[in-house]
Amino acid sequence: MLYNLFLSLLISFTHYEGDFLVFGYARVSTYSQARDGNSLDAQVHALRNAGAVKIFSDVFSGSKNARPQLDNLLNIIQSGDKLIITKLDRIARSVIHGIQLIDSLNNKGVIIDVLNMGIIDNSPTGKLIRNIMLAFSEFERDMIIQRTQEGKAVARQNPNFHDGRPKKFSRTQIDHALELLQTHSYKQVADMTGISRATLGRAKAKQKNLLQDIL
Repeated sequence: MLYNLFLSLLISFTHYEGDFLVFGYARVSTYSQARDGNSLDAQVHALRNAGAVKIFSDVFSGSKNARPQLDNLLNIIQSGDKLIITKLDRIARSVIHGIQLIDSLNNKGVIIDVLNMGIIDNSPTGKLIRNIMLAFSEFERDMIIQRTQEGKAVARQNPNFHDGRPKKFSRTQIDHALELLQTHSYKQVADMTGISRATLGRAKAKQKNLLQDIL
């Protein structure tokens, strides 16, 4: 907290002195994302090598509205500052959002440097390249969503398919743990089986409900 306060004061002082700053922005959908150099660490490393002094980062899907660190960045960046991103889709949720955001930054006098494209400006050529790359990014994201949905639709035809994360413990393991609960405490069973007390409690309640339905 003290570091962030000091950094904010430093940024404000630097702007007050009339100096320009170089910011970086990185985003991943999840902390584990690492495909095609898109991991957070890889992006931050590339941004620092490109000269970014202060880097903001979010862990949110590109389709989500909530990106608090990007909002913080947009609130302090000023005319003459530079914003560096590794790819255009790191900062834009869609074609429309990307156009609006980039136009806003350009009109504010912010220099936008996309490492795999170059400087994005308001020239006719710059706008054309920007729109094409944004359209490709949105198309790629839509295709990923479509393939995921199609894959789930096919998988659901399998009677053993379960949506979401696979279960950590089998039905046999749960049943054995419930039998142990007849002569042991929840803590003892949890220590013996590795099944958490919360999971045991849910299984016990489910078993009780089933017995009530039968009776």
